[in-house]
Amino acid sequence: MQDYYSTLTGWMIPVSRVMDAHGIDISKALKECEISQDVMKDQESRIAAEKLNNLLEYCNKALNRHDFSVLVAEQFHPGMFHALGYAMMSSNTLYDALERIAHYKRVVSNTCQLINYERNEHLVFDMNVFTYESTNRPILPLESVETFLATIIRFSRELVSTDFAPLKVCFAYPTPSHDVTYLSDFFNCEVEFNASHTSIVFDLKQTKEKLMCGNPLITSSHEKMLDDFMARVDKNDLSHVIKSKIFELLPLGAPSQTEIAEYLGMSLRNLQRKLHDQGTSYKEILESTRKKLAMNYIVQKHLSLSEIGYLVGFSSVGNFNRAFKRWTTQTPGDYRQSGNSN
Repeated sequence: MQDYYSTLTGWMIPVSRVMDAHGIDISKALKECEISQDVMKDQESRIAAEKLNNLLEYCNKALNRHDFSVLVAEQFHPGMFHALGYAMMSSNTLYDALERIAHYKRVVSNTCQLINYERNEHLVFDMNVFTYESTNRPILPLESVETFLATIIRFSRELVSTDFAPLKVCFAYPTPSHDVTYLSDFFNCEVEFNASHTSIVFDLKQTKEKLMCGNPLITSSHEKMLDDFMARVDKNDLSHVIKSKIFELLPLGAPSQTEIAEYLGMSLRNLQRKLHDQGTSYKEILESTRKKLAMNYIVQKHLSLSEIGYLVGFSSVGNFNRAFKRWTTQTPGDYRQSGNSN
């Protein structure tokens, strides 16, 4: 079961950089932690979460310090998150980027659940770390969670500004016996332990400010890659397999459930049952896929409204207009003219 929980080997990009900078023998460290040298060659492969946890602990001990987590975060590179990193970097707002990592978090790791929710004037980025059923031990120790949350903030600084800081960072872990000043220094905000949830609290308004690096065309391209990747990572996740096929077929018209069932080699009834078991339906997947694409395309001024309707699988502008109004309460033309797409 421990090998079931895994993460992208892309984490080895910043980890190896810090190890090299501080004179830690990488080959020896990998051998001690029973990690294959091949992890340095293929950034699309996976590594058992337990082994990466052990490597972070090994490095802290080797340096006789506790801040390896923030050292790794400082070496952030978008490639460590596969195409997700680049999709996040081209997001229109920090809010959008955080939504993307929550939605596609299985690309990075299957060790936790990420949820964003608004509370008063705040955006809460909540990290629910899974536990081993037999022992109830968190799959990720504090060092690994520190590394991930610090990386999220380092990434946020790439998007917003170098002095960007959240309002608060919370850990659902006991207060460590060692000095944790390095965390408050890095996050530049209050750091709380023994919290009910592990989370980052952001200023909601700040997360919704438009970013100069936003590029919907690039984001859309990377999201298609991500859905393909998700389908490969977890072939049992029908939602992502279906979404990937919808992306491919939409310009030819919205595929029917029957067509998708035939593509998957299953009966229509079996497809419907499996999606029901996952708490969704084909109609919901098609609708959400069309909406996401349409919202990406609408900000691309070189695309006419009729072209956008065609690209998301509508046979007429009228049908597209009605669907868009259902999604946003505005027609595509009104939405674009109102400045919402700026």
